[in-house]
Amino acid sequence: MTLAEKTVTEKTGARTPEAADVITSARERIDALDDRIIGLVQERMAVSAVIQDARLSSGGRRVNLSREMEVLSHFRDALGRPGTSLAMTLLELCRGRI
Repeated sequence: MTLAEKTVTEKTGARTPEAADVITSARERIDALDDRIIGLVQERMAVSAVIQDARLSSGGRRVNLSREMEVLSHFRDALGRPGTSLAMTLLELCRGRI
């Protein structure tokens, strides 16, 4: 095993150069997906701000709890219990703490 191969396998935790290649490639894909997810969250935050502005300017409240319950249910149904935590984090990012 060359020094370069040893460095890559140590970095990935793989025991063979082939496995290290698979891991490196998959991690690159995950990084790209994470960038897309971050962009989507930022877009969601912007849309949520529009909704909050419209609601507040019409005399409504900043938060619509029945809608938030729909969001929580949607994420829980799709992703299980951890989905609820993810939805809570998204809601907090988009509307702030309540």
